[in-house]
Amino acid sequence: MSSIWEDLDDLVNKSSSFSVKGGERGTIKPRANFDAGDDAVALRKAIEGLGTKEKTLVDILTHRCSAQRQLICEAYQDATGRALVDDLRGDTGGDFQDLLVALVTPPAVYDCHEVMKAMKGAGTADDVLIEIFASRSTEQIRALTDVYLQETEKKVTLDLKSEVSGDFGDALLLLAEGKRDDSTTVDMEKAREDAKALYDAGEKKWGTDEAKFVEILCTRSIPQLRQTLVEFKNISGKTLQQSIEGEMSGDIKELLVAVVKCVKSVPAYFAERLYQTMKGGGTDERTLNRIMVSRSEIDLLDIRAEFKKLCEYSLHSAIESDCGGDYRKTLLKICGGDDD
Repeated sequence: MSSIWEDLDDLVNKSSSFSVKGGERGTIKPRANFDAGDDAVALRKAIEGLGTKEKTLVDILTHRCSAQRQLICEAYQDATGRALVDDLRGDTGGDFQDLLVALVTPPAVYDCHEVMKAMKGAGTADDVLIEIFASRSTEQIRALTDVYLQETEKKVTLDLKSEVSGDFGDALLLLAEGKRDDSTTVDMEKAREDAKALYDAGEKKWGTDEAKFVEILCTRSIPQLRQTLVEFKNISGKTLQQSIEGEMSGDIKELLVAVVKCVKSVPAYFAERLYQTMKGGGTDERTLNRIMVSRSEIDLLDIRAEFKKLCEYSLHSAIESDCGGDYRKTLLKICGGDDD
């Protein structure tokens, strides 16, 4: 499985999910001839009739883009005086309900709520925080933090500070501040300098200077970091990911490896995450929902292709054999097709 991460050929010229605009690599597209009012009426009938007509809910909510689903929510509220999300909660259950709620929640609000849940109660769901803050663009992180401030009247970084500590905390806070450089130009000299600094901070010394890794990996632009990955391999003979895995442990290792993987290929990172949600006994539905919904308009087509490369079977067939009922039907509609 690691081999996909070792190949850095042509990395600098490959397109990146961080800069995708307009969702051409998504599986869910805006519906033509869209009428929010008509959809709201159909949903109302499906919910208020005798027994819920799940097929209507699934067909409408998986064939409209997120912006259109928000217009449906407004039309539904105007027509019924009730929030669609509340009616879905009252009328459906389990994983199916969670998935429908995710679909009608605006992306930044959904990300924000996932971060809140990850920090709630005793202990922290570090894997969720790592996934979200390592994979989101600066724009998405800023949108998430804006929602957090509106809903809690506190900065997300303030709450994170009380939950996480050490180098892991420092790295997560840097990412959550949305301070990553957005520049698309690459400074070759700087990439060589950073690669050398990373080599000196890890491979070359006894013990590791994690702070140097955090500073470079959490603030440089994606194109700049891609060049740095190539330069690092030239200097050390191994990939930066291999170096981090050999030099570090615990949460800081997990976070920095996730950052490096996302710099290299966000779709491959998510393909691996999806594989992990469904392997062995039981399914991590929460992560499965989050990835399927949050990537459905960005790069789910690419994630499907990477999943097929990784597992030699399709994401569609994995969902089919791992999930059931209306939940499975909804996920398959979001998945959008089979690659077998």
